[in-house]
Amino acid sequence: MLETYGWSETLQNAFLPHAASGLVPGRVIVQQRGLYRLITPFGELNAGLAGRFAFTAGEAEHPVAGDWVAAAARPDEGAATIHHLLPRATCFRRKAAGTGETAQVIAANVDVALLVASLNADFNPRRLERYLAVTRESGATPVIVLTKADACDDPAGPIAAAEAVALGAEVIAMSSLTGQGLDTVRRLILPGRTAVLLGSSGVGKSTLLNALAGQALMATQAIREDDARGRHTTTHRELVLLPGGGLVLDTPGMRELGLWDTGAGLSATFADVEELASRCRFRDCSHGGEPGCAIEAALQDGSLPEDRWLSYGKLQREQAYLDRRDDPVAQGEERRKWVRLNKDYRSRKREKGRGWADE
Repeated sequence: MLETYGWSETLQNAFLPHAASGLVPGRVIVQQRGLYRLITPFGELNAGLAGRFAFTAGEAEHPVAGDWVAAAARPDEGAATIHHLLPRATCFRRKAAGTGETAQVIAANVDVALLVASLNADFNPRRLERYLAVTRESGATPVIVLTKADACDDPAGPIAAAEAVALGAEVIAMSSLTGQGLDTVRRLILPGRTAVLLGSSGVGKSTLLNALAGQALMATQAIREDDARGRHTTTHRELVLLPGGGLVLDTPGMRELGLWDTGAGLSATFADVEELASRCRFRDCSHGGEPGCAIEAALQDGSLPEDRWLSYGKLQREQAYLDRRDDPVAQGEERRKWVRLNKDYRSRKREKGRGWADE
């Protein structure tokens, strides 16, 4: 049973110190408001956290769906108590929703992240860039899955926009209704491997999971007609075993995906922008009008789309803020820097517009 859910020799070695204490390994398959359901050598058991573990572990160290744990099992009661968290191979973190400045782990031990976006009016390449950065930082392999291809009159444009930001990540256009692209997605989820579905509400994550499973496991709802956005259907995180042996972790739709320590992920997601910046004449180029600025030249000739450059700046500032959150002096310096750069950029746009008008 454990091997079916991804148990490995690496995990076995990590578990050895806990085996001597009479604990058993388990994988979290359901996480809901502090309650857990585990797959263990005794089958499925309901579980809670041991008091000491709950008190000493930080919020980001509490188990989430996909985690492997060491637990004291009480199979006659159908219950267990989680005492330890095994090391995570991959980990998806985001800034906790709202105004809090803490990390929230949303998935763990995932091999492939299916970044789900809908080919409807709510399609947003900027949102995909954010998901790509978080995924690449996690260590999982990102794959962009564009759903509802059957309902899109002209999918070529959104597909091209997704490919433009993918930078090597596979892009799959599919339809759960017609089956288009479904086998391509299914081939990514091999036996013993875990995929996670990430995306906003209404993009078709639960519908995709039902199609992969061949049965209605998750409830679905229609999107709102006024803005093409969806309503929440999945309310908890659940790891589902597919008939072919692969595993899929369904997650609730996220209204916001705040970055958290994603420096390397951002660099990988915007490798084209950073490569351009490396060509600037001056190493400390602020891309604010200096001679020999490769970014400025690429913006002018269109090889670097303006919205991608602005998205890069926005995500960089967001990450920089987190890096400086305990340093008010650095916060002020960074704020003044970006105010200056934005003023310079707007000034150059106005001058460029006047030049066209004179012609």
